[in-house]
Amino acid sequence: MDLGLDGRVALVAASSRGLGRAIAEELAREGCDLVMCARSPDPLEAARSDIEAATGRRVVARPTDVADADQVDALVAFAVETFGRVDVLVTNGGGPPPGGIEDHGLDAWRAGAAVTLESVIGLTRGVLPGMRERGWGRILNVTSIAVKQPVDGLLLSNSLRAAVTGFARTLANEVAADGITVNNLMPGYTRTERLDELAGHIADSGGGTPADAFEGWASQVPAGRVGEPREFAALAAFLASDRASYITAQSIAVDGGWIRSLL
Repeated sequence: MDLGLDGRVALVAASSRGLGRAIAEELAREGCDLVMCARSPDPLEAARSDIEAATGRRVVARPTDVADADQVDALVAFAVETFGRVDVLVTNGGGPPPGGIEDHGLDAWRAGAAVTLESVIGLTRGVLPGMRERGWGRILNVTSIAVKQPVDGLLLSNSLRAAVTGFARTLANEVAADGITVNNLMPGYTRTERLDELAGHIADSGGGTPADAFEGWASQVPAGRVGEPREFAALAAFLASDRASYITAQSIAVDGGWIRSLL
């Protein structure tokens, strides 16, 4: 299937590993030039080099902490200076730390809001004027299955990703007539470093071994396994495409059937 992405420019946040990297590579394989970012320069450069070599597309990278508004602005300026535009924006960031109401003070809430919510707003505000001017754009936010069915022990993530969903759903109505779609991608239990960290947290809390945690997650999924990043990335590439021009304001799960709701 020709997704019509050849020559488009995509900015993918937090793309040195995990879901962000999988999305970046999939978009490059479909013909996008890439702007990548992450906090750590060395893993970011390694990912950039690997994707450029594997796909033959032009791939650039800039170390960025998306929790820092000035760095977000500089990232968008770098993308526009390099390629002249951003056609596809993928917002993404490391999930807030696990825990319940007694585990997090206000500082943790503020830090979580900076990386999970404010980064989405800053990146979107940066690329939106150009998308409107050209009459074409795709904004994809990596959120979580927790926005439809909260996950125990992830109070910060459940709350802040729900805020991103409200922002995106409202924005989608504002920009639909400009040829811009806004959608949220909700990963379920997917084999990434983030899931390894959660498994370790469960083990440290007396919940068995990390392997036990993975077995427990797989048992909750009708598909009987956790997902792979490439399966999630495939949806991102489709939603970024010309083929998905009439799909907007949606939150779509890639979860093996984990969410039990009808809608």
